[in-house]
Amino acid sequence: MTFQQAIQSGFRNYVNFEGRASRSEYWYFVLFTFLVSMALNIVDLMLFHSSTGSFHINALGALFSLAVLLPSLGLAFRRLHDTERSAWWLLINLTIIGGLVTLVFNCLPGTPGPNKYGPDPLQS
Repeated sequence: MTFQQAIQSGFRNYVNFEGRASRSEYWYFVLFTFLVSMALNIVDLMLFHSSTGSFHINALGALFSLAVLLPSLGLAFRRLHDTERSAWWLLINLTIIGGLVTLVFNCLPGTPGPNKYGPDPLQS
């Protein structure tokens, strides 16, 4: 899946919490959200920076984060489904080492062939 296809798929399936998502789809969408967030933080800094102190309003970044919340959650669910794990595994992020565990799960290859969550996204 290409960068553009991953972004389109992420927004097209923004409330789809079923099925599977390939690693490339997931990581390209993460890269997209990271790059846009960095760009919006720079714009926010230029527009809303206070000259009297370090007070900084991150309005555009907050709006973008809100806009990609559901697509990101749906994609995280589908990525875990691709590794044949329940989306309940996302709750491990509430612990201290949960982010590391989730990172490892998202880096692992998906289950080859169909699994209980649907067909292999790499086999079209």
